[in-house]
Amino acid sequence: MPRLAAASLAGTAIEFYDFFVYGTAAALVLGPLFFPTFSPLTGTLAAFGTFGVGFLARPLGSVLFGHLGDRRGRRPVLVLSLLLTGASTVAVGCVPSYGSIGVAAPVMLLVLRFFQGLGLGGEWGGAVLLTAEHAPPGRRALWSSFPQVGPAIGFVLANGVVLALSATLSDAEFARWGWRVPFWAAGALALGGLLLRWSIVESPRFLEIDDHARVPFVEVVRHHGRLVLLTAGALSAGYAVFYTVTTWSLTFATERLGVSRTVMLTCVMAAVVVKASLTPFMALLADRFGRRPMCLTGCAACGLWMLPMIALLGTGQPLLMFLGILGALVSFITMFAVIAAYLPELYEARVRCTGAAVGYNLGGVLGGALTPIVATALAEHSGRVPWGVGAYLTGVALLSLACFALLPETRPVPVPAVEPVTG
Repeated sequence: MPRLAAASLAGTAIEFYDFFVYGTAAALVLGPLFFPTFSPLTGTLAAFGTFGVGFLARPLGSVLFGHLGDRRGRRPVLVLSLLLTGASTVAVGCVPSYGSIGVAAPVMLLVLRFFQGLGLGGEWGGAVLLTAEHAPPGRRALWSSFPQVGPAIGFVLANGVVLALSATLSDAEFARWGWRVPFWAAGALALGGLLLRWSIVESPRFLEIDDHARVPFVEVVRHHGRLVLLTAGALSAGYAVFYTVTTWSLTFATERLGVSRTVMLTCVMAAVVVKASLTPFMALLADRFGRRPMCLTGCAACGLWMLPMIALLGTGQPLLMFLGILGALVSFITMFAVIAAYLPELYEARVRCTGAAVGYNLGGVLGGALTPIVATALAEHSGRVPWGVGAYLTGVALLSLACFALLPETRPVPVPAVEPVTG
């Protein structure tokens, strides 16, 4: 289990590094470079629009790779999804700007972002299923939480590279070539991830399946459609909160509040590190008290914290901004540390790779793709404290809370030992 968990964690870290580095670039430089004929606001919205395309591609990726995972095994999904995402990310770093090739530049950016999302849509399902299906039932949430640490590591890597470049390069150098370096680095990371994953053994639960679904997605829609919609709605709040604090807040703080890029990246990265360290602990609580109670607690905390978070962010003071972001991410991880065990347990094994991944990535469309765009629009005509953004996030949290309330508990119940009969 430690070796398998480490390989899954490394893979998700690399793939989410690829995904997050685009989000950071979209918040900081892609608007002026690829949409220079737009106004600053419209350019930012357009850059976040290409960011959102990755989320729209993720459910399609979960259908394609889920079919492979349910028909041929979880292991091939991990290798192919990593190859696709890594190659697409390196290619983004090679796209000329609008000033060099005109409208072809944003079109190429859009296509490559789509392929990034396609690969990531398959990654999550394969990684968490391999870990969850190998793990002992009483510690399934704990072991399955390690792939959930991967996104935090990927975020810190992506933003750490950007932070280092921002600190050493002038704004002109960063805009001219510095922003491309994190994308090129994805190639080396992808090769390292492939070496780790090549020796992973197939899931024992998959090998036990005798009646593989012929078209898993059709079966999921036919027999588990309500479950997919509920899980997508339940997860949307987590995505909305995470991408508000890790993507939109960078633009808002640097452009509207005058906070330096270095300070803002440091605040967000520090909060993400704390969130990552708490992930196994939250998962242990889920093994002890259940998946659904943890998800309901985390979702309710998100709803209660959004307005205070926006108020703290609006101060422009680094310590207060950090506290606001930290509270949001702790609430987020209270539910998302559990999801890697919870979603697979909701679906039968023969369609688990498709069902769990589609629900997870549809939640990303609802919460992750739209939120930076909506938040940017809502904040445009507000003062230093965009209360409309806080109200929007609170509403999303209430929707997710209702969806979680309709989902069943799945924590395996220990079988009591039978006393031997004597006498």
